[in-house]
Amino acid sequence: MELTGQQIFNFMSHYGYWVILPLMVIEGPISTLMAAVLASLGAFNVWLVLIFSILGDVIGDILFYVAGYFWGMPFVNKIGKYIGIREKTIRRMERYFENHGGKIIFTVKSTTGICWATFVAAGIVKMSFWRFLKYSILGGIVWSGFLVAMGYFYGYMWREIKQYIEWAGWLIMGLVLISLIGMNIYKNYKSKELLK
Repeated sequence: MELTGQQIFNFMSHYGYWVILPLMVIEGPISTLMAAVLASLGAFNVWLVLIFSILGDVIGDILFYVAGYFWGMPFVNKIGKYIGIREKTIRRMERYFENHGGKIIFTVKSTTGICWATFVAAGIVKMSFWRFLKYSILGGIVWSGFLVAMGYFYGYMWREIKQYIEWAGWLIMGLVLISLIGMNIYKNYKSKELLK
C-alpha cells in the first residue's frame, strides 16, 4: 500500500502539470485543493498551482461568457438545465448588470454559488469582455489564493502529524471534504441571498 501511494505521488510529480489545468477548468475548487495539498508535500510548485488555478478559473468563466454572448437564451434553455443554469435566474440577474456588472462578477467569484449563471448572464447582456475579464481575474486571485492557502495548510498538517498518527491521510482528506461541503453550503446561502 505504501508503494502504491509512492507511485501515485511520483506520477503526479512528473505528469501532474499536464492534467492540472484541464482539471481546474472543469472542477476548480476540488482540483485546486488537491494540487495545493500535493504542493505542500513537494509534488508541485505552490506558485504554479496558484497560477494554474487562476488561469483554469478564468478560462471556465470565459467559456460561459462566450456561450451567453453568442448563443444567449437558447443556450440556457437547451443546456443550462443540465449544469444548473435556469432562465429565471438569468432574467433576475440581467437587470443588475447595467450598473453593477464588475461588482457582481467579483462578488460571485468569491462568495456565491451562481458563478456559471452570472457569467452566462454577463455574455447575454453583452458586458464589455475586457471589463468582465478584469473582474474575473481579480475575483479569481482572491478565490484561488484562498483555496491554495487552505490546501497547502492541510498538506503541512499531513506532513507534521503523519509521524504520530497512522491514519493522518484519512484525517486530512476528511478535513478537505468538510471544507468543500462547508464552502458549498455557504455559497448556496449567499446565492439565494443575492437573488432575493
